[in-house]
Amino acid sequence: MQFQLFIIGDEILEGRRQDRHFPAVLERLGARGHQLVQAHYLPDDREVLTAAFTLTLQQGAHVISCGGIGATPDDHTRQALALAANLALELHGGAAELILARHGQAAYPHRIHMAEFPLGAQLIPNPVNQIAGCSLRHHHLLPGFPEMAWPMLEWVLDTHYQPGTPLARRSLLVPDAREGDLIGEMEHLVTAYRRVRFSCLPSFGNARHPGPHLEFTLSGPQADVDAAFGFLQAALATRGYAVQ
Repeated sequence: MQFQLFIIGDEILEGRRQDRHFPAVLERLGARGHQLVQAHYLPDDREVLTAAFTLTLQQGAHVISCGGIGATPDDHTRQALALAANLALELHGGAAELILARHGQAAYPHRIHMAEFPLGAQLIPNPVNQIAGCSLRHHHLLPGFPEMAWPMLEWVLDTHYQPGTPLARRSLLVPDAREGDLIGEMEHLVTAYRRVRFSCLPSFGNARHPGPHLEFTLSGPQADVDAAFGFLQAALATRGYAVQ
């Protein structure tokens, strides 16, 4: 499956907090044979979030959303998804029971609002504090706290999605190569091997690989990647380049 990732919070965009979700989500998707195809950093703004969800619902996209499902006035994610789906935001009985079991009457008047989800949403259990997230039309709303969001994401992936075949990835490094000299070979590769994602990263040198070089990376189905990799190796050898 292909997923989009929404990372929501002014604190991320303003640099008051550093995002930790992107690498964690990428790792968990890849381990299960799924792919992250887009990632978006979004503010705590109901109109912006509603527009983003409206688009992904229209696309039939699979979305992992982290942040903005609390009870404070700056949390808009649950409300935005309901607006985008043209659904009422209603108290979910199961989510409310979990909050009441943990907090009793202290759940009122504010905490109980965290049990309000778009009509028809399914719960995502929270193993840390039992404040559930929700899923609606392959849109999965998780809290911003990493220690809660990541096990909840693992539950979503393992419960609602069959694992796929992990994509293969192969890389090679070409010292003292220039992008402009190899455009023809690159164009042939992307034309001949359409199921392979290709990237070329130039570098002036780093701690791992001193000296200027190009780094080529190929990803996709194993057989296609192997064939494209063989072509690239042969093409570079023909041009007299040594590869690593």
